[in-house]
Amino acid sequence: MNPLGAALATLAAYLIGSLSFAVIVSRAMGLADPRSYGSGNPGATNVLRSGSKAAAIVTLLLDAAKGWLPVMLVRWFGADWGLGEGTQALAGLAAFLGHLYPVFFGFKGGKGVATAVGVLLAFEPLLAGAALLTFAIIVFFFRYVSLASIVAAVFAPAYYWLGNGVGWAASGAKALAMMAMALLLIWRHRENIRRLLAGTESRLGAKKP
Repeated sequence: MNPLGAALATLAAYLIGSLSFAVIVSRAMGLADPRSYGSGNPGATNVLRSGSKAAAIVTLLLDAAKGWLPVMLVRWFGADWGLGEGTQALAGLAAFLGHLYPVFFGFKGGKGVATAVGVLLAFEPLLAGAALLTFAIIVFFFRYVSLASIVAAVFAPAYYWLGNGVGWAASGAKALAMMAMALLLIWRHRENIRRLLAGTESRLGAKKP
């Protein structure tokens, strides 16, 4: 590994991840700052509460893209600079951390679900598909987006190891990055977990009284 190249790639990934698209898209579309209403979380789900499905979809796609792009740039161009899977793992984790703690927005970011999916998609598309299927199943049966996000995050590293030698060749560095993202995602959902345990978490599609 090229230490300087890896450090620069990691820094660039963090800066890309620090672009809070929930805020940027909302401003561009003349909507209120998502940090000022609803859950206060700068993410696609909260942007949806503004009433603009288009803004929420654009935010979702861009948040996923900023997790995908840094890893793919290392995959496409890193070999010429001595950068391999270890740097891909660092880039993915750095982009995720950028979303959670964005330097451009006072280190107050979102929960990282869409960005994590983007990272998984860059690591292994089939793995991302398995995580999304898990998410969809939990949402379908329980109607809790937060629970689905947590379960998918926890299962992703397990899927990665189970698929080793079948769908892909597993990398220890990527597995560690996924486990770190899962732990951070759970931590960012701690208030949701409290509400789930208390039975007060909002279900998808439920109308407020």
